[in-house]
Amino acid sequence: MVRIRLVGILAVTVVAALLAAGSGGAAPRAATAQTFVYCSDITYPPEEFYKGTTAVGSDIDIGAEVARRLGAKAQFNNTGFAGIIAALLAKKCDAIISGMNDTPARRKQVAFVDYISVGQSLMVKKGNPKGIKTLADLSGKTVSVEVGTTNKQFLDAQNKALGKQGKPTIKIVTFPADTDAANALKTGRVDAYFGDSPVVAYYIQRDSSFAFAGSPINPIPVGIAMRIGDPRVPAVRKAVAGMYADGTMTKILNKWKMGAFALKK
Repeated sequence: MVRIRLVGILAVTVVAALLAAGSGGAAPRAATAQTFVYCSDITYPPEEFYKGTTAVGSDIDIGAEVARRLGAKAQFNNTGFAGIIAALLAKKCDAIISGMNDTPARRKQVAFVDYISVGQSLMVKKGNPKGIKTLADLSGKTVSVEVGTTNKQFLDAQNKALGKQGKPTIKIVTFPADTDAANALKTGRVDAYFGDSPVVAYYIQRDSSFAFAGSPINPIPVGIAMRIGDPRVPAVRKAVAGMYADGTMTKILNKWKMGAFALKK
């Protein structure tokens, strides 16, 4: 949520509706009067990925609908996750929608409008030959993860804990694309993959050689990130709330088998 890296940096336009309204001031350079531009790392199914040359996924549908409610059309610029906040701050886009966890550290840089809550999961080869069920079981094992993610930070924290206990640490192998991290497990380069639960579920659904290892851990809100002080943040928050109120969010999440990750009232 196994994928193969399909493209480099590519801009894909998704039409959600017409006419811009209510930008609340001068639009950033990334946007035109009728376009709301998102930075997305489009290598993360089922949230954002390519079907042929078209960007699809739950985040693509959610972002398009938010833009429509702002009176704009959505454009999605494929942006590597490690540099995605920098791209936003440089005004290369108006917002990030890319399965980004809302964390205290990130809130120092950007404002969040949360729209789902997602835990993390371990994925192993079917039959779990290494007997991995928890993060502690990763001691001395090799694990793949996408660079720049909270999942990578979790593994780093686990290594600190293992070090204090005098146990072998995890060999963390990072990849710029999450699909490549998953493929490393497929090809036997690593013992396990660590990612967001819906992503793991997506991979397992499409490849019977994969399986969950243990239960999901540590649910964290996922949000649309915007520049601090952007006057459109309240409008985006209102759009997300409206999508929950009228059932649009539930419909989108169920379409991508992500209904379990909806925000709780």
